[in-house]
Order: sequence, then structure tokens, then C-alpha cells
Amino acid sequence: MRLLSPSLAPLALIAALAVSAPAMAQEAPAAPAPAAAPAPQAPPKLIVAISVDQFSADLFAQYRQHFTKGFTRLLQGAVFASGFQSHAATETCPGHSTLLTGVHPSRTGITANSWYQPGIARAEKEVYCVEDETNPRSTPDNPVVSPVHLKAPTLGDLMKKRDPKTINAAVSAKDRAAVMMSGHDTDAVYWIGAKGFTTFENRKISKAVEAQNAVMAQRVAAGDGDLTVPGWCGRVDRATPIKDFTIGTYRFPLAAGDFKAYSNGPRIDTATAEMAVRMVDELGMGKDAVPDVLSVSFSATDKVGHAFGTEGVEMCIQMNVLDEALATLFSGLDARGIDYEVVLSADHGGFDAPERQKLRGNPEATRIDPALSAKELAAAVSQDTGVTVKNGPLFYGAGEAGSVWFSSELTAEQKQKVMAALVARLKANPQIAAVYTQDQIMQWPEPKGSPQDWTMEQKVRASFVPGRSGEVQMLTVRGVVPGKPAPFKVASHGSPWDYDRRVPMLFWRKGMVGFEQPTPVETVDIAPTLAATVGLTAPAGTWDGRCLDIDAGEADSCRR
Repeated sequence: MRLLSPSLAPLALIAALAVSAPAMAQEAPAAPAPAAAPAPQAPPKLIVAISVDQFSADLFAQYRQHFTKGFTRLLQGAVFASGFQSHAATETCPGHSTLLTGVHPSRTGITANSWYQPGIARAEKEVYCVEDETNPRSTPDNPVVSPVHLKAPTLGDLMKKRDPKTINAAVSAKDRAAVMMSGHDTDAVYWIGAKGFTTFENRKISKAVEAQNAVMAQRVAAGDGDLTVPGWCGRVDRATPIKDFTIGTYRFPLAAGDFKAYSNGPRIDTATAEMAVRMVDELGMGKDAVPDVLSVSFSATDKVGHAFGTEGVEMCIQMNVLDEALATLFSGLDARGIDYEVVLSADHGGFDAPERQKLRGNPEATRIDPALSAKELAAAVSQDTGVTVKNGPLFYGAGEAGSVWFSSELTAEQKQKVMAALVARLKANPQIAAVYTQDQIMQWPEPKGSPQDWTMEQKVRASFVPGRSGEVQMLTVRGVVPGKPAPFKVASHGSPWDYDRRVPMLFWRKGMVGFEQPTPVETVDIAPTLAATVGLTAPAGTWDGRCLDIDAGEADSCRR
């Protein structure tokens, strides 16, 4: 970590920012692009890599006309409206792992948010994607957070390898988002814990984190009323019944002292933006000739999507708050005079609650058949085969997981028998579009070509990690939503269909000439594109993606 300059060192600056942060959140200044300047040639001083969790290309298309703050700037840059998280396992951890590594989950090693290791020497067989399960104190629900499972270097890792003076930092409400984007060699990584931003157990939170946590604690203690509903939200501001509750009209009131509600709603994106600006100050990012990289993952869109779906007033409110949060971040960087380049994309898309889908022209939308749960499938397969195990279930996963891991107690012969019966059961269910075994999948080559044209097999291969992925992969038909509905849990993602795979990819830097490009691109293209921007070369085969020319003129940004 570089020492701060004298002008940044005093704690008075941190205290001043702590006082001004609430005002920034309330006023939410617009962040128009600075005045036109000559097209940039030298590398930027700071790369700002932004992920918006569950920000589908569909949401982007639906709301881009209403963005008037932070997004306004990005819309003046290079807009790739049809980006792809190309793989089948469209979850947070694998999606974030592609953004700055430039490779698919089959090479990052991150096949899902969590997976099972039936033979692991602990009672809990599930393994969280950013936990160090070798630590006896770690559990999937209370992990000892670590990047140990990430097999590929991130852009920040490679930049620090080239020059150790590079600062590589990340912030998010989610640990898995911050860790997957920053990688192994990091200067500061923060995410939301039980009471505020926290970090790895072998590090202490900084003064900047303490200041931001104090601001958030004040906000939570005071509570707040409903969030503002922009006028353009009117058409989605209507109730949709689901069982004995409704969605579509919630406005995120904050009861005094309710930190859980604060951290699981739109307000957490505001705090994330503020924390990112504090990190820039505290770490002295963008202050010398060595480019730095700051990863910022905004998590609230995903939290709102899961809790209320994508098509109600709740998501409309969230899109407005996100736009304001981006303005807070960009305005903060502008005020510090930093030459920075931004990329914004997403880890995956999302799908609305099927109950509302059916009311809006999609009669095929439905919830997953309970018969596809691990418990019911295991009972049926045991009846079919006569095979049982003494300890634990016959197999793990299925249902929402889309993968099946078999009990370590099974003999090779028993496993083959159970697998054959399971595959037969799955293929007979009308909600299953395809079933593949590990032996089949590993015969397929790594996919290439346009991601919108990939077959189901190619999508699965790009997600598959032997030893971590389940030995059977089950993929549901279009429109099936995993999980049972409950208050604050009505929708999800994770399918191989384009509503979960398609995401926007937006690049911006002061002076660049913007353009719109509808050709399909991939999130694995981001890392090689940014690498070219900062003049970083890497051996052939480092990336699965390709450098995108984001210069609208005759110059080629990939050949600087």
C-alpha cells in the first residue's frame, strides 16, 4: 500500500467526508460527463470496474430512458447493450469471477455460489465459494472469507504483478462480489457484515471504514420513511398477489435500528458508493503514474429482485437509487481530479416472479416442480433402485442448485445405478430441458463463437469444474423459477436462458467518442479490453475473451 500524501493523511479529512456523506446521499447530484476533451492516449490513472448485481440487459433497456444522473455519463461512452455472461450457471459468484479474470467459470474454478463436497471431514458438506473450508471455524453461513477457490488471476492481480505499486481494492455489500473482482493480491477489500463494512479476518478495518460505518449507524438508528417514487414508476406501481402477501407496492420504509432492512434494500448502494470514494482518498488511488484498479459491486438490485421481482415499483425505485449512487461515485472522483476509466456490467440477469409474469403475457412462467427437490428425487430414486445410505442423503443439490452431488458412501457400482435412475427420472419431468453427466460434459471442448448462438452443451461446459460441479447437471425449461415463494423471496436466477445471461457492458472515459454496438460480446472481454487501456500485455491463452476496440475513431484502443 502506498503512503498517503500529506494532504490526504489528516483524519480531519475523513471526519469531513463522514459529515458530508449523508448530504450527498440526500441530494444525489447528477453526474454529467465533464466537458469534451481530446481523445485520451495515455493510460488512465484509475480503472473503476463496476458490477450491478442482477442488472440484466432487459432492465437496462427498460430503464435507460429514465436515467438522468450517473448513468447519463455511461450512456455517452461505448455501449454494448448485448453483453453475455455466456455460461449456464448464472449466479453471483461465477458471474463476478468472469468480470476481471477474462475467463469463463470453467477456468476460474467458481462453478456456483456454493457446491458440495460429500467426503469433506465436517458435518456441513456445503462449501461456500469464498470460504476457506480448511479453517475449522468456517461454515457456509459464517465463512472465513478467502479467495482460495479462485483459480485465475484478476486484472488487479496482473497489474500488481507488473508493478507492486498498483493499488488493487474492492468494495461491495457482498463478500463474494468483492473477493471475486479483486482476487488474491489486494490492498483493501470490504463488504457488509453484521453491523457494517468488514474485511478479511487477518486485517483490520481502516479509519475510512470506521467513518462510513459510523454514518450508516446514525442512519439506521434514526430510521427513515418511504423512498422516493419517481413519476415514471407509475405504470409498475400496482399490487400483485402471491399466496397471502403481495408485491409491487413496497417503498422500503426503514424502522429505527433495523440494519438488516438497511443492508438489504436500495440504501446500501448509496453506502457502497460513499465507501468507494473514501477508499480512493485513504489509499491515494489515481495519484501517480502507476494505474490502480477499484472494483465496486452494487448489490441492491439483486436483493430487490429476489425480494420483490423485477417488474414492480420496488425495482423502479431501486433503478433511481442506483442512478444516484453512480452519480455520487463519479462526482466524488471528478472532484478529486482523477483521470479514470469506467466499465459497468453485471454478474447475471434475472427473471420476474411467475405470478406477475402470467398476468403480463407469459402464461408459461411457473415455479419449479417440488418433485425436483433433492429430498423427493432421492426418495424416488431409492425406491427405483433399492439403494440407500446410512449417513446423510443419497445425494445433494438438485432443485434450485441445478447440480447433483452423490453421497461418498456409495460404491462405484451403486453410484452408476443411482445416477442412471436419477437421469431417467429427470428426463421424464416436463420441466427439465436437458440432463448431462460429468463424463458427457468433459468430452466437449471449451466453447467458442458468438455467445448468443451457444448450444446448451456449450453453456454448461463453460460453467463446469470437475471436482466442484455436480456429477449430474439438470437444466430447467425456459420460464421455470426456482424456489418456493415467501415474503421477501419471490424470484431468482441461475438458468441457462438469455434473461439470466444477457447483461449490458458500458465503457466510459473523459474524451472518448461514444457509440452503440449491438453485436453480442462477453463479460470475459472486459479484462483484456481494460488490460489494453493500461498497457498490460499477457501471454496467449491468458484470456477466454478478446479486447474490444472502444475507440469510435480510426484509432484502435486494443493497439495502443
